[in-house]
Amino acid sequence: MQANSARIVDEWLPVKDWTTDAVKEWHAGAPVPYCWTYDSIPGAGDWLGSSRCSCSLCVFASRRDLLLTIGRRPRLADLYAEVEQARGDSFRPDWRITDLIRHAAHCGAPDPGVVCPDDGPEFTALQEQVRQTLKREPRKKPELARHTGRALCDGCTAHT
Repeated sequence: MQANSARIVDEWLPVKDWTTDAVKEWHAGAPVPYCWTYDSIPGAGDWLGSSRCSCSLCVFASRRDLLLTIGRRPRLADLYAEVEQARGDSFRPDWRITDLIRHAAHCGAPDPGVVCPDDGPEFTALQEQVRQTLKREPRKKPELARHTGRALCDGCTAHT
């Protein structure tokens, strides 16, 4: 807890220092369900999905989680690729989303279990907003975000 004369701030992160097994054990008897993305399919209880919950395509995610998300949200991945192509940016300094998409298709990826079609009005509005923004001049020089060319797997030529 931190305090001063103006406010008190409680910091409560009970699972921050827990192991993954401890979190799973707690959830087994908890009255709070965990997010379905941790499973291979909703309700499976197998913890074979994402290793962490975050943005769908998070730059901090592991390669496996990114490949899983590309399978689960292909239209979103394609929209990220559209931004890369238009701006010349890389999804991450070490990986381009276009390389990850090719890798998922040609070198294998985790079974997504669920494919989110992203076919509703919310996604359509997002897609249109992104495309309108891409028509504007970029705010930074794209070469500042170009990838370094790190391979996604040994011997894979699908993305080189």
